[in-house]
Amino acid sequence: ARALLRIPASSAGRGGSLAQPPKDPLRHLRAREKRWSSELGAPGPSIVYVQVVAAGNRDSGAALYVFSDYNRYLFNLSLLLHFSYSIIQTFLFSGMILTLKETGLPKCVLSGPPQLRNYLEAIKVFSGPLKGIDLVVRPHTEPEYKDETMTVYQVPLVGEYGLRIGMVGSKGYLELQLEKEEQGYLLQRVGSRDPTLVVAFICKLHPKKGNFLVAKAKELGLPVGTAAIGPIIAALKDGKSVTFEGREILPEEVCTPPDPGPVFIVVECPHEGFVDAVCENDTFRRYQEGKAEGHVALVIHITPESVLRDSRYKQWLERFGPTTEHLILNENANTVHCLRSHKIQTQLNLIHSEIFPLLTSYQKEATFSVPVVRGECLLRYQLRPKPQWQRDVVAVCNSSEFVAEALKLPGFQDRVKECRESLQAGPVRSGEESNYPEIVFLGTGSAIPMKIRNVSSTLINSSSTQALLLDCGEGTFGQLCRHYGDQVDKILCNIAAVFVSHIHADHHTGLLNILLERQRAFASLGQPSSPLLLIAPTQIMSWLHQYHDNCQEILGHINMIPARFLVEGAKVNGPKAEALISPMLEKYDFAEFQTCEVRHCKNAFACSMEHTSGWKIVYSGDTMPCEALVRMGKDATLLIHEATLEDGLEEEAVEKTHSTTSQAIGVGMKMNAEFIMLNHFSQRYAKIPLFSADFSDKVGIAFDHMRVCFGDFVTIPKLIQPLKALFADEIVEMEERKEKRELRLLREAIVASEKLMDSENKASKSIAASKKREHAENHQEGPSKKLKTAN
Repeated sequence: ARALLRIPASSAGRGGSLAQPPKDPLRHLRAREKRWSSELGAPGPSIVYVQVVAAGNRDSGAALYVFSDYNRYLFNLSLLLHFSYSIIQTFLFSGMILTLKETGLPKCVLSGPPQLRNYLEAIKVFSGPLKGIDLVVRPHTEPEYKDETMTVYQVPLVGEYGLRIGMVGSKGYLELQLEKEEQGYLLQRVGSRDPTLVVAFICKLHPKKGNFLVAKAKELGLPVGTAAIGPIIAALKDGKSVTFEGREILPEEVCTPPDPGPVFIVVECPHEGFVDAVCENDTFRRYQEGKAEGHVALVIHITPESVLRDSRYKQWLERFGPTTEHLILNENANTVHCLRSHKIQTQLNLIHSEIFPLLTSYQKEATFSVPVVRGECLLRYQLRPKPQWQRDVVAVCNSSEFVAEALKLPGFQDRVKECRESLQAGPVRSGEESNYPEIVFLGTGSAIPMKIRNVSSTLINSSSTQALLLDCGEGTFGQLCRHYGDQVDKILCNIAAVFVSHIHADHHTGLLNILLERQRAFASLGQPSSPLLLIAPTQIMSWLHQYHDNCQEILGHINMIPARFLVEGAKVNGPKAEALISPMLEKYDFAEFQTCEVRHCKNAFACSMEHTSGWKIVYSGDTMPCEALVRMGKDATLLIHEATLEDGLEEEAVEKTHSTTSQAIGVGMKMNAEFIMLNHFSQRYAKIPLFSADFSDKVGIAFDHMRVCFGDFVTIPKLIQPLKALFADEIVEMEERKEKRELRLLREAIVASEKLMDSENKASKSIAASKKREHAENHQEGPSKKLKTAN
C-alpha cells in the first residue's frame, strides 16, 4: 500500500533538504494558511520537481521527494503524509513519524490505505501518545486533498490475490489458501488489514499564469512603472485582452503562455494479481484518452520486473502516449543510496580487507526493456519551469576517488604499512574452526540512523548455517542486503532467533521487515518456513499484536520466549515457552543462553550465550555499569558493550542511563573478558569515538559492516593507529570540543567556588558582627545592674 506525507515549506531547507525547524513553526503555518486563503485562483508554484529518494533496490525500497515553492512531499512510506512529503514504506514510517515529532512539526496529514490509522496506534505502543504533533489521517475514501501546490486524488486498487508471504508448512497462521496451494504458497485474506488494497496517487499541479514581459510592454507603450499598469497586468495574465489608448492588446503579445498544470501519477503494482486492477481502472483510462483535465507528464511505477514483463501492463503503460515520461522504481535499479557508508567502508577496507569487507548490492541486470527511465538515487524530473530530467545531483559511487582521498591523508599509508608488517610478524590464523563464530556489526550507532552508523543490530553467525540477531533496529534488513548482496536470502533463512534487549525504537523497529523478508526468502529458496524465535521483553507483544490485528498477519511467524524466563534462577511459566528453550539450545549447540536485567529503562536485558565448545559471547544491550552483567559475563570470550558517551560525560551518562568508554571497558575487565568490542556510540561520534586512556590490546571499536572472528582479537588493537590516521581531522575536532567543555566546566567551578567563598565570608562577617553586638550589649548591661544593686 502506498502513502503520501506533506510537509510545509517552512519545515524544509532551501533546495528541498530538511532543515532545523523554525523557532515558531505555527507562525509560518498561519502565514501559509493566510496566503492559501487569499490566493485561491492565484498562480501556482513556479518550481516543482520530483526526486528519487530510494530507487526501489531491495535494501532501500522505493520513495520519492516532491519539492515546490510552497510544500514538500514524501511518496511511499506506505501512506501519503501531508505536510509536504508524499509517500513512505511501512517499515520506515515509524522512524519518520518519530523524527518529525522531534523537529517540532505541529501537524502532519497522512493519506493512504485503511490500515494507516491502525498502524499509528501500533507505533504508540512503544512511542507513547506522540504529543506535540497533530497526526491527521485521511483514508483513501475521503475526497481529494488540495493545497497551494497541487490537488491529490487517491485511487484505490484492489488486487485479485494477497501478498505471498508464507509456506504451507506454516498454514496455521493464515486463513486463505491460494489456488496455487500445490506450489506451497499461501495468501492473506482480504479484510481490514488487507494487503490486497494499494492506493495510487494522481497529482495535478495548479495552473500557473504566464509571466508579464516588461520589455515588450514598454515597446507597445503600456504605462509600465505607473499605478495604472496593475489592473492591465492582472487582466492580461488572466487571459483577457485590454484596450489602451485605442489599441487592443492581446495577452499573447505581452505574456508568456500560461501553464495549465501538468499531472504526475504514482502507481504501485506489487505483483501480477494487481495488473488487471491497474489496467482496467477508469480513472487512469480517462487520462490516457485525454478526457481528464491536465496532461500526464510523468508516471512513476513502483513495479517489480515480473509485472513489467506482463504484456497487459506494458500495453497500459504505452497508452499514455509518447509525450509522457515513465520512471521505474524496482529491484533492478542500479544505484547506491548509502554513499557515505560505501565511502567509509571502501577506505576501511584499505586497512584490513577481511575485517572491513567491501559492501555489495542486491540487484540483477534488467531482462525486460521498455521506453522508461530507471530510478537512480537523487535523480530529478523537473515539472516546472521546464519539464526535463536532471542528473546533476545523482549519487555516484566512485571507489577509486574514495581510495585516492584516503591515500592522500597525512601518515595514513605509513600507518597501514606498519600495521601490516606487525600482523605479518605475528601468529597466522589457520584452520576452519577459527571462522566461527563470526560477528557482523550491522548497526553501531544509537538513537537514530545516520549516514555512517545505523542503529543497533549485531549478527552472530554461530556456524555456516545458523545465525541469530542481537537487537534489530530500523534498517537492519537494508544493512544485511548491503553486506551480503545476493546471498541475503540464505542469511535470512539462517537466522532462527532474534534477541531484543529492550523496547526502544532504535533496538526493535526493524523486526517487522526481518519477519516478512525472512518469509519471502524461504519461498524464494523453495524451503519450508519456520517461525522466528523471539527472545525479548514481553511488552513487545503489545506492538506485534496491534500490527497483526490491524495491519498484516505476522504472529504465525513468531515463537516467543520472554527474556525474564532466561534470567538465572527464574521460573519458566508456561509449557509453550519451556518447550522452546531446549530446542533453541540444541539448534545452536549452546550449553546455555542466559539473560539478566540491566540498568537502563524498565525491562531492559543483556544476554549471554555459551557454546558447547567453550566460547562465550556476552551482549550488554543499553546499560550503565551493571554488577548483574559482570556476574553473568564472568570469563566471557567476547563482551560486546555499549559505550554511548566519551569519558568526562559521566553525569550525562547517568542522566541517559548509558555508559562511557572507560566504564564499558571497566565492566569487561571486572568480568575477566578475553576481548571487549565497544559499540552503540552516540551519533556525535559518527565516524569514530574518542579513545580513552583505558584502551588496551583487549579493546576494539565496532564499525558498521565490521566482520570479526575470535582469531581477530590480536589484529583489532593493531588497527587503532591506521584508524587514527584515517579519522585524524575528526579526532582533533572532538578533542577541541572536549577541551572547550572542560574549560567551561572549570570556569563554572571557579565561579561557583568564588560564590561559595563570598557566601562564607559574608556569613563569617555576619557572625562576627553579631558577636560584636552581643558583646557590646553585655558591656552596657553590666554597670546598670551594679547600680541597681547599690540602690
